[in-house]
Amino acid sequence: MTYSSHQAEMREAARHIGRRRFLTVTGAAAALAFSVNLPAAGTASAAELGAAEIKEDPFTLGVASGDPLPDSVLLWTRLAPRPYEPDSGLPEARVQVRWELARDEGFTRIVRRGTATAHPEFDHSVHVEVEGLDADRVFYYRFRAGKWISQAGRTRTAPARHARNSAMTLAAVSCQAYHDGYFTAYGHLAQEDVDAVFHLGDYLYEYAVTAAGGARNYTDRTLPAHFNRETVTLEDYRLRYALYKSDPDLRAAHAAHPFVVTWDDHETENNYAGGTPENDVPPEEFLLRRAAAYRAYWENQPLRAPQRPTGPDMKLYRRLQFGRLAQFDILDTRQYRSDQAYGDGWQKPGPESEDPARTLTGAAQERWLLDGWRASRATWNVVPQQVAFAQRRDVPTDDFKLSMDAWDGYPASRDRILKGAEAAGIDNLMVLTGDVHVSYGFDLKKDFDDPSSRTLGTEVVATSITSGKDGSDRPASWNNQMQANPHMKFFNGRRGYTVVTLGRDQARADYRTVSAVTTPGAPVATAGSFVTEVGNQGLTPA
Repeated sequence: MTYSSHQAEMREAARHIGRRRFLTVTGAAAALAFSVNLPAAGTASAAELGAAEIKEDPFTLGVASGDPLPDSVLLWTRLAPRPYEPDSGLPEARVQVRWELARDEGFTRIVRRGTATAHPEFDHSVHVEVEGLDADRVFYYRFRAGKWISQAGRTRTAPARHARNSAMTLAAVSCQAYHDGYFTAYGHLAQEDVDAVFHLGDYLYEYAVTAAGGARNYTDRTLPAHFNRETVTLEDYRLRYALYKSDPDLRAAHAAHPFVVTWDDHETENNYAGGTPENDVPPEEFLLRRAAAYRAYWENQPLRAPQRPTGPDMKLYRRLQFGRLAQFDILDTRQYRSDQAYGDGWQKPGPESEDPARTLTGAAQERWLLDGWRASRATWNVVPQQVAFAQRRDVPTDDFKLSMDAWDGYPASRDRILKGAEAAGIDNLMVLTGDVHVSYGFDLKKDFDDPSSRTLGTEVVATSITSGKDGSDRPASWNNQMQANPHMKFFNGRRGYTVVTLGRDQARADYRTVSAVTTPGAPVATAGSFVTEVGNQGLTPA
């Protein structure tokens, strides 16, 4: 089906139902061009497929875990014997999947086991919340369906809420356009010793992927033609996740570490803002697309039940604790934002962008964040989120422009956040960011126009896994941006990820990069290392 026919399909569905009815009428979505039904109560609503009837390996998309709590882990897999086919090679029937959690890699010390149902309504994805576990422990897990056994995954619980833990190591990743190169960085990340991976958005790109895999330039395979179009429908998004998750390096990283995920724009559509699409399409049509994208996102990520979407809405912002050392407030800066000022892009700031009513988080999420800080007793308050937080002028002259898609396009929103942190007495604030396909290190200033003003925290920007292709150590904008922004302490344009170690006395950020992604197998190196001290915020070279 062509992109134009997909648009026609969405438009015809949207014509029959407006936003109000779409959001409020029970079962209305069943009449749409895609199914957003939940499995019906009981077990008689769908036929059951005996696991023994599955003749091909159903665990082609690997396993994952996420959102670790002190007494619980979330385990994920999705059955897909033929992942590149619309039905994944399975009938519209539920499948019983067994799971095991053990203390050892050999699964000789099983601590929990059970059975979960892979529902066709959820594209045969499985989300298992295993509870009653010991805090701060490593566990191994796997799934079984008939004779088939998944690869084993490694996960861990968080420290107890009031534990006085002395260190925690995380990795920050973002922006993995399949068509821009190989996920080599994930292969290296799978070998790192980290407690969790924070994915900061653009896990998926909606853009077409050619038969040769774009910049991967495959010569040993040909991808199906249905990948060579923009994702619009639920089936499109589900297939695109199958393509991404079939990558061995991504599967390895998920199997090695628990992930904490949040989205940006490309999981749905480039630079959308709340209910406003990038292009001029009816709002009901875009809401159908957003509902499809959000549904597929939840199905394919290690997320818990509270994050399961309802129609075009999904509450993704949430809070995790790692003992007394760190509180993580994971934001969603895409679903509730005001539309970008001045038509988006890099623009001169002015009355439209500086309107105090503009918000990047929405009022409810902003209150939730500030209330959480007032109650926090953590040494480090970390905010994993999507777009560049610090001021980022493009040139060191008075005719500078700012990105209207980042916090620079919402300065009143940013100011409320920084004032809220200061009022709450948050002494060690760290923002984790993705989106911009480069590594940055910023000091967060009370007044970005006054370099001598107080430093309220730091921002660690993780470069892309592949987006932007190979990149360079010093992009063309390097000199201008470093001169224009005295609070910018680091700037590198290679692909990779960032490892952050939080301690009682300081935090350290190691920017890890690979030399190329358009060819496989590049080695990893450390492009820069910085520390910031507890009670004395500001990045200095390690």
